[in-house]
Amino acid sequence: MTQSCKESKYQGQVKVGTYATVPSNSAAQLKAAIAKQPISVTVEADTAVFQQYTSGIVDSAACGTNLDHAITAVGYGTDSASGLDYYIVRNSWGSSWGNAGYINIAAVENTIGICGIQQISVYPTTN
Repeated sequence: MTQSCKESKYQGQVKVGTYATVPSNSAAQLKAAIAKQPISVTVEADTAVFQQYTSGIVDSAACGTNLDHAITAVGYGTDSASGLDYYIVRNSWGSSWGNAGYINIAAVENTIGICGIQQISVYPTTN
């Protein structure tokens, strides 16, 4: 069965007029932004630490900080056992990757962040 692309049917559904940048190196600022809406964050995703994630909280410098992948931070929390703060991040690789398509990345104040997550983060401000 051959079908044609329906790209033109979906064009113009979402437009971003302006955007804002979350201040770099601040877990508090990124959490405050996430509390309002999902945030586009950038990370290094070409390392085994990231690519082989299945559960828990990534809190390793081995994840790297050379940004090469944009994903969406959708929440944050604190691990009750360790007291470690973390971001809940949805990846675009599908539900068979990570923890049903998600990864938890440690939130560390005053740094570029684990996997570089606190370097460049943006969100739309108007349509």
